[in-house]
Parts: sequence; structure tokens; C-alpha cells
Amino acid sequence: MKKYKFIISGGGTGGHIFPAIAIANKLKETFEDCDILFVGAKNKMEMQKIPQAGYKIEGLWISGIQRKLTLDNLKFPLKLLSSLWRAKQIIKSFKPDLVVGTGGFASGPLLKMAAWMKIPTLIQEQNSYPGITNKWLAKNVNSICVAYEGLEKFFPHEKIQLTGNPVREDLLKVESKKTDALAYFDLDATKKTLVIMGGSLGARRINELIADYHQVILDFDMQILWQCGKLYYEKYKMFNDLPQVKVIAFVDRMDYLYAAADFIISRAGASSVSELCLIGKPTIFIPSPNVSEDHQTHNAQAIVNKQGAIMIKESDLELSFKTELSKLIKNENNNKSLSANMLKLAKPNATQAIVQQIEKLIS
Repeated sequence: MKKYKFIISGGGTGGHIFPAIAIANKLKETFEDCDILFVGAKNKMEMQKIPQAGYKIEGLWISGIQRKLTLDNLKFPLKLLSSLWRAKQIIKSFKPDLVVGTGGFASGPLLKMAAWMKIPTLIQEQNSYPGITNKWLAKNVNSICVAYEGLEKFFPHEKIQLTGNPVREDLLKVESKKTDALAYFDLDATKKTLVIMGGSLGARRINELIADYHQVILDFDMQILWQCGKLYYEKYKMFNDLPQVKVIAFVDRMDYLYAAADFIISRAGASSVSELCLIGKPTIFIPSPNVSEDHQTHNAQAIVNKQGAIMIKESDLELSFKTELSKLIKNENNNKSLSANMLKLAKPNATQAIVQQIEKLIS
């Protein structure tokens, strides 16, 4: 049996890294004894997260273009040329049968070079509004796996496969883990739990919101499990002194976080949205306005349009948060409707569908 080799590139944020790891794990299940190499951007979080997941990774000297004139922007052409050259060396040395990109800076030069070298290529776009890298690659790659309908306006329609976003396997049966999850976070099993998710680095505006409105939440006789992000933990860890508040920097057991939740407040990154559809807990999305092409608002709006969640823009928080939170907590029938509609949007077999597409490309 042929021993297949795959290169996977994706990083910068957890939203690109965790889908890449999910695809790698499924490839390992599907192709016995295959070799997998990751390629990321030097000094980005993938250089730690990928080895922690058990895979080797090579780094490229690449970064994104800033919105204002900076020294890094002036260096970008040099970084791109350097990364294209390094990508070619990695590909020639590893000799992959196929290259996968899940977005992020490093996937650009790697997938571009792989396509130039006539190696089968696939990109996976997590968002309802594609990022710059995947739009740049779209004409050159062989297949594009997407999570939302309507991306024909960005990508060649004949290359698009609607698969959904890869999700962690341990999220498929979280309800059976609720007792263990409450014990893991040292929460009160007699109270409802509001989970706050701001992403791995944290979300400044959401953290400020919870700091300002924590007593309003506690007055609903609820407890708060607040993932504030590693950048903000020192500032907000003092709230751990309150008996019904648990502040954590980062979550290693996302299955337990979702299992503990009765209600969720979250950013609307693509991976988070896909995971929340799988979980089906009543959710308020507060999309970040500071991401490229405002893609988090597009992601959240796609769920809201199907009556699966509530969305509050950052600019409307002062006006709407208390009212929307009250409706979410008190209206049980509406909560059941939100959960049911969100679950309809879940694609639990997304990773398998992507790997099936990979099988077609290399067969």
C-alpha cells in the first residue's frame, strides 16, 4: 500500500489551527501510516499548538499586511519572496501527495508554490466571507471546501464543495459530560451557567462588558464561567473572589466548557460558530468588528437569519445587552427554538467530507 504524504498549512489564530489539526487526525485514521507535515508562520501560535497535538511543523517568515503604514508592511514583499522560496524547499524535500490550506499567512505562499509545482491542492474556508489568503489562492487550487452557501461570488463555482467546518471529535457527545464538566470547573450543579467565550487571546470589549454587568447576570441567580483570554487574565482574575464567578485564561477542555454551559456569549469566529451549531446551546454572538472584511458579523448573521441565535453588535451593547440577556434567560420556549434551529445547521461529518474530497484528488 502506498504511503501517502500530506502538508497542511494554517495558523495565526485557533480558528485556522484547530480545523487543520482535525483534518490531520482524520487523515491519520483514513490513510494508514501516512506522513503529515505542518507549515506555519514563525512566532505564531501554531508553532506551539501543532507540536502539542503531536505533529511536526516548519515555520515561514511571513506575516499579514497591517491596515496602516508600518515597517512590517514595507518588509512584506521580501517576506513573501522568502516564504515562497522556503515553501519550495520544503515541498521538494517532503514530496507531498497533496497540500491542504486552512487559512492564515503561511498557507498563502505554501499553497501558491504547491499549485505552481502541479501538486494537488485543497483549501478549506471557514468563514461566510473569505479571507484575503484564500481569495488569492482560489484560482490556482484544485478544490475549495466551504462551510457556508453563497460563496460562488468569491470562488470558482466548479471548485466549491459545501462540507462545513471541521470540529473536534470530543464535542460530538458533550451532554453526557455535564456532571464531570461542572466538577472540572468547580461549579455549582444547582445553578444555571453562563459561559463567556472570547477566543484564545480574549476579547477586550466582551471582557469589559462582563466586568460592568456581572452583577446583573448574578442577579438572575446564575453563575459565570468566564474565559477572558491570556492577554486579559491578570486584569480580570480578581473576579474569582466572587462566589459565583470563575475566570479562566484559556480552556484546554472545550468539550467540558460546552457541557457546563446553559447559555453562551461568544465571538463569531468560524470555528466557534461551527462548534456552537453542533452543541445547540442558546447563544448571543458579539462579533468582533476588528477582523478582515468584518467576517465575524457575516458568520453570526448567517445563523441569525435561520433563527438560530441572537447577535448584538459592539456598538449596540450599552443599549441592548441587558434586554437581550433577560429575554434569553427568561424565555424558555424561545431558547428551545434557538437551540433546535442552531442544531439544524450543524455539520458533524464535515471533517470526513473534506477527507473524502482529498481522496478524490489523489486517487
